[in-house]
Amino acid sequence: MLPAWLPSLATLLGIGLLALEIGVIVAALGIIPGNRRPSTGMAWLILVIAVPLFGLLAFLLFGSNRVERTRREKQQRVNAIIHERTSAIAELGEHRPEPAYVASVAVLNRRLGALPAVPGNSAQLFPDYVGSIAAMAELVDTAERFVHVQFYISAWDEVTAPFFEALVRAADRGVSVRFLFDHLGSRGIPVYKEMLTRLEGTGIEWHRMMPLDPLRGRVRRPDLRNHRKILVVDGVVGFAGSQNLIEPSYNKPALRKAGRQWVELVVRVEGPVVAELNAVFLTDWYSETGDVLEDTMDSTPGAMALPGTGALVAQVVPSGPGFATENNLRMFTTLIYGAQRRLSITSPYFIPDESLLYAITTAAQRGVDVELFVNEQADQFMVHHAQRSYYQALLEAGVRIWLYPAPYVLHAKHFSVDDDVAVIGSSNMDLRSFALNYEVSLMLTGPGIVEGMRAVEDTYRSLSRELTGAEWTDRSRGSRYVDNVMRLTSALQ
Repeated sequence: MLPAWLPSLATLLGIGLLALEIGVIVAALGIIPGNRRPSTGMAWLILVIAVPLFGLLAFLLFGSNRVERTRREKQQRVNAIIHERTSAIAELGEHRPEPAYVASVAVLNRRLGALPAVPGNSAQLFPDYVGSIAAMAELVDTAERFVHVQFYISAWDEVTAPFFEALVRAADRGVSVRFLFDHLGSRGIPVYKEMLTRLEGTGIEWHRMMPLDPLRGRVRRPDLRNHRKILVVDGVVGFAGSQNLIEPSYNKPALRKAGRQWVELVVRVEGPVVAELNAVFLTDWYSETGDVLEDTMDSTPGAMALPGTGALVAQVVPSGPGFATENNLRMFTTLIYGAQRRLSITSPYFIPDESLLYAITTAAQRGVDVELFVNEQADQFMVHHAQRSYYQALLEAGVRIWLYPAPYVLHAKHFSVDDDVAVIGSSNMDLRSFALNYEVSLMLTGPGIVEGMRAVEDTYRSLSRELTGAEWTDRSRGSRYVDNVMRLTSALQ
């Protein structure tokens, strides 16, 4: 027989738990919406209301995209230095890019990301995965002063070995070789430990980006990542784009067996814009190590003002949690609203916020030929289904959706507007790239760059199949349900 007081205790515990849950919900209503997108705030509120205690725990772990105070202060300090030292080239004069909307975006990018648009650059696109790594290795072998390497995912494998061997040779001949890779992004790769062992025996100075280290004050949302891909040699030539430093099947036997390979696009640049890529690297090096590399930092802003021989105006746009202004999203939407004839977008992970979705669908509705290249079969279940939830609105607006064939993963990230401007970099058009990842993008305008991008887009189109409205309407109810659920989870930021 139960003690007489036991039912009363159970009742009191139940009442206490209910009161706690109500308190969590009431507090959430006043806290969660603060300084968040309405859709993001609503998604978090739904989770907290549905399962209060679990929702609270999830919000405490993943509800903020703010990095630690010291990292924010370092970013602000570097931005102030760049603004001060590049004040003389804030305006481009006769080199100001045309048309006017591109010039206004250059001003926007400068104010948000500190780096100015600079003339005198040249660019070469590399759609060949192995070819781009070979070109980077060849460039490193020419280094005389320094090599700065930064990749989200890095692996020393049979494809990247020539590049790493070139880094070792450079270090052996006295070149300063500095290497950054994202801690969590790289450690899931099968050869990660082997890479660390190899690096220990070289003259390469390397550091992990965004490590979680509570004992040293590095406490933050655990899925914030540095997603940038940058190579700078001597401040003269640079590479940037979507490609990680790893073989095209990510060293995973199952993917190799299935024939699954990543398809990328990288750009090689020369001219003053290389100093801007270097400034982004130096900022991240400073953030991770606390070291100001005076040997390259002092000359970097001045190098942006040096006359170049190329015909392109170029601008580097950094973005990420260290910036409160979502620099990449603002650039994307402003350029898209400027489109008059044609807009071609390639993004493997396409989860737009309301502003970007409206910009793209509005462009199509006002007569711009808009196309979107995505994967027929994506590599991430939740992201893939969240992305699919936007297809109906896109198709109804008149956007043509091209599905890149499986088993390949189209991982390139770029878009072109009319005959005017091309953007390429590490940033997807998704909520993660806008708010949670450190990204770097290049805006390029001038003779030849859009034509080169068009050739890449034409290749994608020749390999892809178009998703029709009829096919999309006929999809199963189960598929629609999963798409909509994953759309909700994508907003939990």
